[in-house]
Amino acid sequence: MVRFQNIFHTGYLARDVASEMAALSEALGLRWAKPYVYEALTIWTPDRDVHQIRLEVAYSADGPQRVEIQKGPAGSIYDPELHNAHHLGIWVEEVSTAAAPMLAQGWSVVVSALPPHQGFGTFAYLRPPREGMLIELVNLAAKPRFERWWGGADGPF
Repeated sequence: MVRFQNIFHTGYLARDVASEMAALSEALGLRWAKPYVYEALTIWTPDRDVHQIRLEVAYSADGPQRVEIQKGPAGSIYDPELHNAHHLGIWVEEVSTAAAPMLAQGWSVVVSALPPHQGFGTFAYLRPPREGMLIELVNLAAKPRFERWWGGADGPF
């Protein structure tokens, strides 16, 4: 079961990640982990199967609730021209187990680290059957590498 109390970030998309970081620092007093660019992030989507994209990502450094800003390629689920308020990220023990009841309720997978038949990998974004923000299920096993990044490392690896 997905527990709302396990939310660890609110993600949204921006045309200029650095400018958005500066604006949120000034408005909200946020400090930031070093931004990271996935030059070739492997993802799965229903329309394109497994493929790679370039994705810029920034996380606020202080938690437990963080802000994530992303910018991805035109036409993708990460395109800031198509979306803005984007997702809530929630830690789960196992992505496929947590996703199963949501999928049975009519949610759909829009992007994941691996194809569904391979268990989704470390993350999966699910769209509700009605309008609303996406939910990103993130495997709790990834938490230590994120904590290193938030603590000052150059990226999430």
